[in-house]
Amino acid sequence: MTSPFDRRLTPARADLAAVYLKGRVTADRYVEGVVMEVKEGVVDLRREPRPDSAIDTQALYGERVTVYDEEEGWAWAQLARDGYVGWIAANALWSELSAPTHRVAVPRTFVYPAASIKQPPLLALPLSAEVSVVEERDAFLVTRDRGFIWRTHLSALDAPAEDFVAVAETLIGAPYLWGGKSSIGVDCSGLVQIAFAATGRKAPRDSDMQEAQLGAPVEIGAPLERGDLVFWKGHVGIMRDSTTLLHANGTHMLVSSEPLELVRARNLEAGAGDITGVRRLSG
Repeated sequence: MTSPFDRRLTPARADLAAVYLKGRVTADRYVEGVVMEVKEGVVDLRREPRPDSAIDTQALYGERVTVYDEEEGWAWAQLARDGYVGWIAANALWSELSAPTHRVAVPRTFVYPAASIKQPPLLALPLSAEVSVVEERDAFLVTRDRGFIWRTHLSALDAPAEDFVAVAETLIGAPYLWGGKSSIGVDCSGLVQIAFAATGRKAPRDSDMQEAQLGAPVEIGAPLERGDLVFWKGHVGIMRDSTTLLHANGTHMLVSSEPLELVRARNLEAGAGDITGVRRLSG
């Protein structure tokens, strides 16, 4: 290889690898892969092709994935948005690709079969899921699959949210889930990633990647601002102001808002270490 192997982002195994990695990794065979689209609201991406395997991350409705292999109902795939690699239920994917026009702008919304909130919903969609809207109907926007979504629950892709912190704040109280990326379960770096997506910006999936790639470093101990990202080993939080941290955490098992110094002291007492870095975003 020409760079260190990271299993999270490299579709390569001893028996099979993506063709674009030929010459960089050694495998028995190389494949182009087939691009497909997520058709369920939230779908787990697992480390192994088993329902009891660890959830590394999740894919959201409308997200494209490249499938390189299938095994007993599981697809080994790479997510287009952040490059994560893992196993996803094959029946959660479809081959017909859409051109998304809108993004879900609320923590969770429903897709109805008609322009009526009294109809039983077909699907629930999470924050930052993307859909293709083809027409307007009363208080609803209609998707290409003839699903009806409450108009104010969507925002056009060319009209992103301005404040990713405000987006993250809408998930206060959401339960903590390792690998989660929605209001029914989210982890610390997933919260950052989906809040970024609402503003039209991309963020890598895991906290170590975010610490390495997002924003510019701020000296530890310097005054903090709203939107600063504060990192520990394996954890990230978002500053709501100069003293208050918003984060999905295993202490409260939910997205909570609390004084940064309280979190810092608790982590030190628990042996989790001190802050490893602070990153400040521009624009």
